[in-house]
Amino acid sequence: MENASYGLTMCAERVAVAKAVSDGKRKFKALAVVGGKGKAVPPCGACLQVLSEFCGSDFPIFLSPLNKPGKVETVPLGALLPLTFKLNTDH
Repeated sequence: MENASYGLTMCAERVAVAKAVSDGKRKFKALAVVGGKGKAVPPCGACLQVLSEFCGSDFPIFLSPLNKPGKVETVPLGALLPLTFKLNTDH
């Protein structure tokens, strides 16, 4: 959901994760993103960080450009976000 204030924007990837988590899902198999003209567009950094909290670095992300429906590239989450962070819960 795009918004006039970009800071309030909710990307489709985060909406999908939030909905799944609110429905009790915690394990995900893959993510597919279709967008961009000529070249696929990966999820933004915020979406990648949210995904990293539920998925490992080998989590597959399928990318495909809008105008080339048969062209699909598979990229692991860790390649798109190599320096993820986790909150320290050991207090």
